[in-house]
Amino acid sequence: MSTPKTGKGVIIGENVQFGKNVTIWNYVVIGDNTRIGDGTRIGSFCDIGKNVIIGKNCIIQAHVTISNECQIGNNVFIGPNTSLLNDKFPHSKCPTPSIIKDNVVIGGCVTILPNVTVHENSVIAAGSVVTKDIPPNTVVKGIPAKPMMTRQEYEAKRKKEFIEARKKASNP
Repeated sequence: MSTPKTGKGVIIGENVQFGKNVTIWNYVVIGDNTRIGDGTRIGSFCDIGKNVIIGKNCIIQAHVTISNECQIGNNVFIGPNTSLLNDKFPHSKCPTPSIIKDNVVIGGCVTILPNVTVHENSVIAAGSVVTKDIPPNTVVKGIPAKPMMTRQEYEAKRKKEFIEARKKASNP
């Protein structure tokens, strides 16, 4: 077990396991029995519940809430002000945590409802509310989130817009 690099005001529960090169910024709370994989970075003001599993090389930006027992795979990006929930009927004492698989990108201000699985290589647009499982390699957006394109189409669009932005910046 490694010791993470931490900022001010970090509260770490009992039996928390950290991989190598984990960074935790300011005022983060991590519940008991949570596991965080190698190279993961957690932004300020995050609340990570008990019994959470976070994989390797994840980036979790500021003000993210990850409820008890949620699972996050490897190489996942979670934008700011996002919530992963775990109980359809609060105080039911029967949590059904959300699960995020490998290589998922989640935009800012997203809410993922309990008992939802976001499968590999999916992208969730900012501001979306995810109410049901997302298939692999799918880009979703909206309230409720609905499929918009494939991950391959998304990457092509992202690359094209990046190239256009660089051309515009070099020719003012």
